[in-house]
Amino acid sequence: MATTYKVPTMAELAAQGKTPDVLFWVGCAGSFDYRYKQVTIAFAKILNKLNINFAVLGTEENCTGDPARRAGNEFLFQMQALSNIQTLNNYGVKKIVTACPHCFNTLKNEYPELGGNYEVIHHSEFLQQLINEGRIKLKEGGEFKGKRITYHDSCYLGRANDIYEAPRAVLEALDVALVEMKRSRNKGLCCGAGGAQMFKEPEKGNKDVNIERIEDALETNPNAIAVACPFCMVMMTDGVKNKEKEAEIKVYDLAELVEKSME
Repeated sequence: MATTYKVPTMAELAAQGKTPDVLFWVGCAGSFDYRYKQVTIAFAKILNKLNINFAVLGTEENCTGDPARRAGNEFLFQMQALSNIQTLNNYGVKKIVTACPHCFNTLKNEYPELGGNYEVIHHSEFLQQLINEGRIKLKEGGEFKGKRITYHDSCYLGRANDIYEAPRAVLEALDVALVEMKRSRNKGLCCGAGGAQMFKEPEKGNKDVNIERIEDALETNPNAIAVACPFCMVMMTDGVKNKEKEAEIKVYDLAELVEKSME
């Protein structure tokens, strides 16, 4: 019999007079992008398995406004941000976890100036904490044990917020062979999607940025590529397809790797 997983909304809990410990901010990609919905499901499964008291906003969640601000539409950013802040404050939200570094950066660093002050954690740090506390128990000899995995640093996680160790600590806990690209950590190369570039065609040039980046990844001769960002997931997956390597090299989010490796 299939396990059923509950994903309560803030409105449902509020109606029962309850407040969750954590709000899971799903984000636009986690809600609408077919591939990244799998990451949302994997992360929700982890939260359920560990009996973490969480909720989502559901239809009350709007875009954080990150793409609007990056594209130069400050008015739209502030409209979207203020709408979200009003919703979050109405529910008395204190702690937010999200799998999207763009949402993470905006909620953590840009919402305070508009009256939105929350403890915001990226899922890589959250997963690392749960592993360190012994709450996430990993199978001996899981399906990724010994596999060569290279990790791509998201710009908004790495250079913007100095989060380099948490994703790597999660991968090391999985007992994989972590192989670093020549450009990694604070020297990492953008996948080409940030700054709202995700939503437009690239300017003319010799090569698309994601192709340049996938070449860095392929040089490590990996079995899989790990990412921690929905935009990076799209760009790296497209890069693998461009090189006709999708049969042998898969791109996974950290949450998927952990969920598949849990006892």
